[in-house]
Amino acid sequence: MPPTLPIALVTGANTGIGRVTARELARAGYRVFLACRSPVRTRPVLEEIAAVAPGVPAEWLALDLADLDSVRACAQDFLARGLPLHLLVNNAGLAAVGGTTAQGFEKAFGTNHLGHFLLTKLLLPRLCDSAPARIVTVASRAHERAGGIDWEALRAPKRGLVGWPEYSVSKLANVLFSAELGRRLQGTGVTTYALHPGVVASDIWRRVPQPLRWLMTRRMIGPEEGARTTLHCALAPERAGETGLYYVRCAPRAPSAVGQDTALAAELWQRSETWVADGR
Repeated sequence: MPPTLPIALVTGANTGIGRVTARELARAGYRVFLACRSPVRTRPVLEEIAAVAPGVPAEWLALDLADLDSVRACAQDFLARGLPLHLLVNNAGLAAVGGTTAQGFEKAFGTNHLGHFLLTKLLLPRLCDSAPARIVTVASRAHERAGGIDWEALRAPKRGLVGWPEYSVSKLANVLFSAELGRRLQGTGVTTYALHPGVVASDIWRRVPQPLRWLMTRRMIGPEEGARTTLHCALAPERAGETGLYYVRCAPRAPSAVGQDTALAAELWQRSETWVADGR
């Protein structure tokens, strides 16, 4: 194995946008770690990578973002290998899932934001040591629907069939987190990117009951097109000097006014630090 291969870790890489992202990163010459819950569902992706990028290593890492203990174990599993890390893609996401995470947070927020917050925090020293490096977080234009963050509601299960309010708040948290992380990492050589991939017909909607799911997804784009902006943020040379921005269709775009609230971003960061430290 060539010692100079850059290394990427992609969450939720066994399906949808994550699958395409992992495959194309391997094709671009990255050694890819696919951080997912199921080894069985990840195996076809590993086989696909082996077919399109022969000789480029790809490996599964166990990760359940809805359980902070699993996040810690995943980070430790990677760090114990002593490898550099040049790219972290916080891709995994879910919607329309009831209940709470293992630590009692609303499922979308706990998975889409808090699990990724902890994973990024644990891998950050390695990313800084490996600079230049990038952290790409898949957010959504759904963040524009969120007028703020109700901190108390983050402890309650979703309301309604689809859970749009909860999903929108989790995506707002993605945007705020990426921007705040960019500010905190100025001068380190690690740059951050949040993005809207398009409205993608992916497994994220699998818990929406039929026929509502069919009505929602029939005009959505596919994962191949949905991964374009992720890959652009991860690979485009012209983005190397940018950090903390939000991207739509491979170009920077201003997020919502709330998504630009630096005070809210700082408060979210501080609360997230407390939550992942306490585990409750």
